[in-house]
Amino acid sequence: MKILLVYPEYEDTFWNLKKVLTIIGKKSAYPPLGLLTVAAMIPKDWEKKLVDLNCEKLRDEHIRWADYVFISSIVGQKESAKKIINIVKKMGKPVVAGGSLFTIGWEEFSNVDTFVLGEAEDTFPVFLEDLKSGNLKHIYSSDKKYPDIKTSPIPDWDLIKLSNYNSMCIQFSRGCPFNCEFCDVVYLNGRNPRLKSREQLIGELDALYDKGWRSAIFFVDDNFIGNKSELKKDYLPAIIKWQKEKNYPFVLSTQVSINMADDLKLMNLMVDAGFATVFVGIETPDPDGLEECGKFQNKDRNLIDSIKKIQNIGIEVNAGFIIGFDSDKASIFQSQIEFIQKSGIVMAMVSLLNVSPKSRLYERLNKSGRMLHVNKNGTELSVLNFIPKMDTNELISGYGKVLATIYSPKCYYARIRTFLREYKPRKMNSPKLHFYHIKGFLASIWFLGLMQEGRQYYWNLILWSMFKRPGLIPYAFGMPLGLLHFKSLSWAQQYNSYYRES
Repeated sequence: MKILLVYPEYEDTFWNLKKVLTIIGKKSAYPPLGLLTVAAMIPKDWEKKLVDLNCEKLRDEHIRWADYVFISSIVGQKESAKKIINIVKKMGKPVVAGGSLFTIGWEEFSNVDTFVLGEAEDTFPVFLEDLKSGNLKHIYSSDKKYPDIKTSPIPDWDLIKLSNYNSMCIQFSRGCPFNCEFCDVVYLNGRNPRLKSREQLIGELDALYDKGWRSAIFFVDDNFIGNKSELKKDYLPAIIKWQKEKNYPFVLSTQVSINMADDLKLMNLMVDAGFATVFVGIETPDPDGLEECGKFQNKDRNLIDSIKKIQNIGIEVNAGFIIGFDSDKASIFQSQIEFIQKSGIVMAMVSLLNVSPKSRLYERLNKSGRMLHVNKNGTELSVLNFIPKMDTNELISGYGKVLATIYSPKCYYARIRTFLREYKPRKMNSPKLHFYHIKGFLASIWFLGLMQEGRQYYWNLILWSMFKRPGLIPYAFGMPLGLLHFKSLSWAQQYNSYYRES
């Protein structure tokens, strides 16, 4: 049997940083971890190839070679996934589709032959048996949700060229103990975090080390600290021991909830393990908005102080923000700008509220007749798929103002300076020098120091860092590169244009 695994192309979003990746000689931020894990479950005597459209083109000869084409996709790859499916079907090959895009909306893809929905550990072996016998069903899903991920194999890293990617990925757990109204993680992965074994985790670190990887690893967990007691007792000490024995070959990052700031022991262990960056869902500085969306872990705390605690311990904070809650008033736009600037969160992902069909928010808005059916699919920075309480034009205009402000050179460089004042990295979190760092350094000077507007803010930051934070000079040169990405997206103009046409 010949299996072609295809990973669709990402849309231009906050995450993919295409322009910056091109400058430093990388093709994509992250590898297709789900497909690589599924590939490891395919029988050893079958032939398999993987094509990641973020790194290479899908050619006709790829499709002709295959007996079956497997596609895995998230929501932010929907349009690319549709194109791939159409091409494969025109060439007469059967399509098998899985991943979160199809799990939450398989009904939209009428020309897919077989769906493998939900998590693969329970459903994929059953699918494989039917594939071997030639008796495939249309849909495979498990009545038993949330399988034991201790059965999950180490991803098949042999199928990709690691150097194409800026960071490798590991999944240590699935699920999140919180239940934010807008989030579909509870539907997809549950509220009780399921953990891999310590041996699995170390095995995955070993696998990437043995392949020669010596750079960043992103833990893709829904909430890495969802089970803090087990993490502190067993897993973080194991990572620390492994990193020390290997002389810290990996710089780690992950997603966490803000209550990380309440646990000094946890933060110290994470720093000792080599974690340098975390992504946190802040959503809004407005207490009414936090109450509305069920973000109770963010309530009744000084969010700025919590962020600074994490920065002070030696971990950079990236964060997500949402505009469009029912409780949002006209003042929310300036409040978001002021909060982001004060926090020193350089990578601030600000999005319009987008309603997932598998969230509690969808159920509430659908019952009240406020859901819309739009032609464009939204991701983090989404078109509105619901009727907001605020006037739509005011919401879109205000959203554009927030983006235009925080990603202006003046505000962007000011946030870097605010961050560098608070950031106190330890030695293991200091970036190790790679060739792409040199390319980034030269690109930083050329594009931002010489060619683009805002040069005065760039050189002011460099001079300030030299005298005030000389140990952080690499960050002063490297962090401004993100501005090339954010300016290139022109989000505000895209959404204003879309709503005028609608």
